[in-house]
Amino acid sequence: MLRRRLFITSFLAAPVTLYLVYVIAPYVQAFYIAMTDWRGVSAAPRFTGLENFQRLFSDGIFWKAVSHNALLLVLLPLITIVLALFFAFLLNVGGKGVTGVWGSKFYRVVFFFPQVLAVAVVAVLFQQVFRPDDSGMLNGPLMALGLSPVGFLSDPSVAFWSVLGVMVWQAVGFYVVLFSAGLASIPGDMFEAAQIDGAGRFSLFFRITLPLLWDTVQVAWVYLGILALDVFAIVWVMTDQHGGPDFSTTVMAAEIYRNAFQYFRFGYASALGVIMFFFTIGFAILALRLSRRERIEY
Repeated sequence: MLRRRLFITSFLAAPVTLYLVYVIAPYVQAFYIAMTDWRGVSAAPRFTGLENFQRLFSDGIFWKAVSHNALLLVLLPLITIVLALFFAFLLNVGGKGVTGVWGSKFYRVVFFFPQVLAVAVVAVLFQQVFRPDDSGMLNGPLMALGLSPVGFLSDPSVAFWSVLGVMVWQAVGFYVVLFSAGLASIPGDMFEAAQIDGAGRFSLFFRITLPLLWDTVQVAWVYLGILALDVFAIVWVMTDQHGGPDFSTTVMAAEIYRNAFQYFRFGYASALGVIMFFFTIGFAILALRLSRRERIEY
C-alpha cells in the first residue's frame, strides 16, 4: 500500500507543483495587490487594507460595468442556447422522418464559421458593418432608402445591444455543433416511435430532445455565463472609447484593463479582478446547483 501511494504521489507531484506555482500563487498575489496602492513601479507598495474595495463600491463606473455584465449574464446564455437548440433541432430532426433539413451538413459549416475567427477580428469586422455612414453594411441600405442612419456604436441606447448581437452571432455556431453532436447520440428509434404515436415537432423537441440534452444545455449555460462575465476583446476593440460612448458598453474586464494599463492603478484593478473572480465562481456554482436534475438514461 505504501509503495502504491508513493508511486501515485510521484506522478502527481509535478502537475500539482506547477498548478500551485502558476495558478494558485498568482491568485494569492492578486488578492494581496488588491489591498495595496501599488502603481506598478514601486518594489514595496503601501498596504491599504480594504480601501480599494470601499472606493470600488462607491464608483459609478464600476456599477455600470456590473450592470452590463449582469445583463449579458442573463441574455447571452438565454438567446444563444435558444437559437442553438432551434438550429440544431432543424439540422438533425427538422426534415422528413428523423433526418435534418436539406443541406444540413453545409449549414453546420456555415454556423460554425464565426467560431474560427479571432475575437479581435470579429470586433474589427463589425466595426465596418456598423459604420454610421453609407459605407456601412447596415446603414448603407437605410440611407439609400432615405432613412436616417442608426448609431449602432455611437448611440448609448443602442451600443450595448449591438455588442450583445455580435457576441450571440459569434457564439451560436459552436453550440449548434455541440447540440448537434448530442442529438446524434440519441437513438433515432425514439423519434420514430414518437412520430408513430402522433407527436409533432413541438412535442419532439420539448418531450424528447430537450430532456435528453439537458446535461449538455447545463454545460453550455455555465460556459456562456463565464463568457458573459469575462467578455473583454469585443468591447475593447469594437466600441468607441473602449466601452463607450459614455461607458454605455463597459464591462468589468474592460475596467480592469483601463485601471491597470491606462491609469496605472494596479491595486484598484486587482480589487476589480477579485470581485470578478468571486462573481464567476459564484455563478458557476449557482448555475450547476439550480439546473441540477435527475439524469435521463437512454
